[in-house]
Amino acid sequence: MTPALASALMPLMRGMDPEHAHNLALKALRLGLAGRDRAPDDPLLATEVLGLRFRNPIGLSAGFDKDAVAVRPLMRLGFGFVEPGTTTPRPQAGNPQPRLFRLLEDAAVINRMGMNNEGVAAFVVRLAALRRPLPAVLGANVGINKEGADPEHDYPSLYAAVAPQADYVAINVSSPNTPGLRDLQGEAKLAAILNAVAEVRAAAPRQPPVLVKIAPDLAPEAVAPLVETCIGAGIAGLIVSNTTIVRPDTLRSPHRAETGGLSGQPLFGPSTELLRQVYRIARGRLALIGCGGIATPEQAYAKIRAGADLVQLYAGFALAGPALVPQLKQGLAALLKRDGFQHVHQAVGVDAQ
Repeated sequence: MTPALASALMPLMRGMDPEHAHNLALKALRLGLAGRDRAPDDPLLATEVLGLRFRNPIGLSAGFDKDAVAVRPLMRLGFGFVEPGTTTPRPQAGNPQPRLFRLLEDAAVINRMGMNNEGVAAFVVRLAALRRPLPAVLGANVGINKEGADPEHDYPSLYAAVAPQADYVAINVSSPNTPGLRDLQGEAKLAAILNAVAEVRAAAPRQPPVLVKIAPDLAPEAVAPLVETCIGAGIAGLIVSNTTIVRPDTLRSPHRAETGGLSGQPLFGPSTELLRQVYRIARGRLALIGCGGIATPEQAYAKIRAGADLVQLYAGFALAGPALVPQLKQGLAALLKRDGFQHVHQAVGVDAQ
């Protein structure tokens, strides 16, 4: 099967419960039923970020493959990088079902999964079992349990657990579905966590760079202190952004009032504006990954022009299927050539100056 054919079958799954359909998609990926993108990437899409070489800047965000069960099949779809997780110190069941909702009228998704996962021990076993070399860069997204968490201990121990296998580690302090998690974005709490991670990283045999994933709902006055805190702690980059708890008046779906994090098209505007703001504050001191609402080449390009070195998909990929990845790469390459860029990195931040 090809990615295009797999995407053509997506409407058949929309009659299913969204979470059941998602689990079925992961099984299909593990069985190789989603195909692979065999077309070579345009060389102008290759880029070096975080000291790593990416064959293209299109990645899959955390949340899609929480337990790292389909990493290699996902990479074969053409992604430049894949970020499994969020994984936590101990397994947890997450929130009661139903907890995942398609907002088809709004090209969006609401989830209140609650970081359901099998725990970091199982996660690391799967990462270690992956046959190297991998066809794309491998991230790992880590977070804390809903109950019994000790952030200053848990995040460093999670880093130590995944560092031998991951090319970078993303610290999730911004999911809206774990009570109190977003409070960790405050200067004092965040600095304590990041400094503790830095101590463990400095002593680790393998030291993948650390990124922090932030919320799109930060107060404007909180953004600069957060960015400077991350820079001061030696963080390599930010992922901008996680899902939003804001509900725009434009939402039309009957599921629009469901609690949880909203992703997809309604998130594109606010997450891109936050990205632009972070780019101006960081002034080249952080690598930035733009995430939120990308479903077209134009939107991926807009994120890059707003300051993203790399971009990530979630809702757009979940709704459109595997064919979206080659479409984004081909369209992005065409837009870069149209505007006279010879390499994708030359377009980073040109609209944020």
